[in-house]
Amino acid sequence: MATFFLIIIYLAFISLGLPDSLLGSAWPVMRLDLNASLGTAGIISMVIAGSTIVSSLLSGTVLKRFGTGKVTLVSCMMTAVALLGFAWSPSLIWLIIFALPLGLGAGSVDAGLNSYVAAHYKAHHMSWLHCFWGVGATLGPIIMASFISGQDLWRQGYLTVAGIQFILVIILFASLPLWDKIAKSSTVSHGESPNELHNQELEQASEHTKPWNVKGVKLAMLTFLFYCGVEASMGLWGSSFLVNIKDLPASTAAKWVSLFYLGITFGRFITGFITFKMSNRKLIRYGQMIALVGTLLLVLPFPTIVSLVGFMTIGLGLAPIFPCMLHETPKRFGQKHAQSIMGYQMATAYTGSTFIPPIIGLLASYSTMGIFPTIIIVFAIAMLLCTEKLNTYIKNRKVGVR
Repeated sequence: MATFFLIIIYLAFISLGLPDSLLGSAWPVMRLDLNASLGTAGIISMVIAGSTIVSSLLSGTVLKRFGTGKVTLVSCMMTAVALLGFAWSPSLIWLIIFALPLGLGAGSVDAGLNSYVAAHYKAHHMSWLHCFWGVGATLGPIIMASFISGQDLWRQGYLTVAGIQFILVIILFASLPLWDKIAKSSTVSHGESPNELHNQELEQASEHTKPWNVKGVKLAMLTFLFYCGVEASMGLWGSSFLVNIKDLPASTAAKWVSLFYLGITFGRFITGFITFKMSNRKLIRYGQMIALVGTLLLVLPFPTIVSLVGFMTIGLGLAPIFPCMLHETPKRFGQKHAQSIMGYQMATAYTGSTFIPPIIGLLASYSTMGIFPTIIIVFAIAMLLCTEKLNTYIKNRKVGVR
């Protein structure tokens, strides 16, 4: 039963990834039908991201009141209706309106499912969960590409993805009683010693401690900010760097950026098996070090092929960081506040992916795209330092150091 239910959660994460890449894939055709400028997609994207951040921040309170199952069901319904609205939107203003429920639904599903898997399943399932998000993000453009060959057919692409979401809504509704049942039967331990962890939770997550004030939370949030800044910036500006600085053809650059995402997806699949032999903490540390090596390959004056290898190396290094950090949340901060802190972390992650890439673009416009790898190195180092400082605090907490 638990395995069958886990498949449903994987399907939910595929559906979470499906809409993420639709707008960018369809926009060259959409904007012509809607008489919108090229840059208007940025406004829609910002509305989606802003709604997702708000939803993530509120997710802890909402999840505690209604439960993960009901929140996931309603959130998937919201995203399905929003995608349907995108397909039927007669003008740009309607796209912006439907962007609100699309972002609100995505934030709740993301925080809720991550919190649920972190609390009730082993670490390898968290890595595979995010691997399935990559599957969804990859399938989205493929589905849209099969429709956008003709005028107004982008709407059929959105209708198709909306139909997939509605099928998932039916599945989630049928499986609603399983959420609490699986949670009650879960025996996952998040610490080397259950008694030690229990004492830590009593001390760290006391009745009068707000989740925001739990020591170490802000360091974890900063790590998510820097991580998503690196990942999103690589995706947005990697091709421009290869074309403008390394003099590669645009088509070749695009293929190597796709290998960056392949590195993340494949890396998370492999990480799921490595978690059987290695702790989350070591995987996070080694992943950050590998990513840092990859960034150095971009900035050092090596032949172009070395820079291309750097893209794949960064993707492989980033692969375990996000899912392993999420899975560590209950162990680091206690089960009591895990849901709220998960929401804070997801909100910070979305903030990093929303605002850091435009800032890099603005800086590059005043100088050159050659600053791109240097900024990525700075973020990679900052991410590693935040993680190590957090690890030091947790280690000291275990031995009673204040």
